[in-house]
Amino acid sequence: MSAVFVHGIERYASCCEGPAIVTIGTFDGIHLGHQEILQRVRQTSEVTGLKTVLVTFEPHPRLLVSPDDVPLLLTTIEEKERFIPDFFEGTVLVLNFDEQLRNMEPEQFVREILVDRIGVRQLIVGSDHGLGKNRKGTISELQKLGDQHGFEIEVVAPVVVDGEPVSSSRIRRAMIQNRYPEALRLLGHEYAIFGTVEKGIGLGKKLGYPTANVRFDPRKLLPTEGVYACWVEIGRDCRQGVMFIGRNHFNPQPRITVEAHLFEFDRDLYDQKITAYPTCFIRENRKFDATEQLVRQIEKDIDKALHILRKEKLHVVNQRAKSSNYC
Repeated sequence: MSAVFVHGIERYASCCEGPAIVTIGTFDGIHLGHQEILQRVRQTSEVTGLKTVLVTFEPHPRLLVSPDDVPLLLTTIEEKERFIPDFFEGTVLVLNFDEQLRNMEPEQFVREILVDRIGVRQLIVGSDHGLGKNRKGTISELQKLGDQHGFEIEVVAPVVVDGEPVSSSRIRRAMIQNRYPEALRLLGHEYAIFGTVEKGIGLGKKLGYPTANVRFDPRKLLPTEGVYACWVEIGRDCRQGVMFIGRNHFNPQPRITVEAHLFEFDRDLYDQKITAYPTCFIRENRKFDATEQLVRQIEKDIDKALHILRKEKLHVVNQRAKSSNYC
């Protein structure tokens, strides 16, 4: 699929015209529930012939609405650009969530953005959707506004897995509680960590296992500290590896790092943007008294990662072949 990202309503108005099917949300995670909404958008577009528009926000609205209770992100805007095209074809309008947008009443948002600028003919949202200031644009309110402005509302029921609706908060809980396979199952795709490769302390290279240290978004939710089998995307090149997430006890700076050792790879990646996908948890993070102990453990980690990745490879390659964004 092909999705074009447009940042700002002004840029959208200058490049896009015509009636549209619209969906709105933060889409953090682009999980199974989001995918159901996007599937309905696609199906409706195929029937009506209308163009499709996905409206999302950057930064996450809760940075302004509840700054003392902001969730860490499942998907940054860069990661959305990676995953949304797997499930959506059309225009992705990214609105800057500032004080002006935060204080916009539902009627004003609908009239000025959805109707006047986008040309909405059908709005497709989830059952818990709330739009505008204080989320006052409930489903019933949106239905009234739709009647007034000449567009239809479709509400997509939540996707239920194991008796509970799939949601971004549920996935965050699974991640935090070290239930990583459950989080991946609810997401319906791999978990991405996007960032720029930066210099680390150089210990991996000294030990014979150089790593790419990923400078990730500080708002990003990381999996539980430990070692994982992984895939890494470098442009359109895909590489297998083993990655560490957590506090490196040999690093004098007590901070969380994300480091990936790529198999059969010796290129310089400094300052390049890469995306790492931890696929399977191997072991917890622990402290070693000497580097010799760490080397022996790294060798075991690599053997286990190779065993896991050999089993995963065919499935992953087949999945990636379905998307033009995968290598």
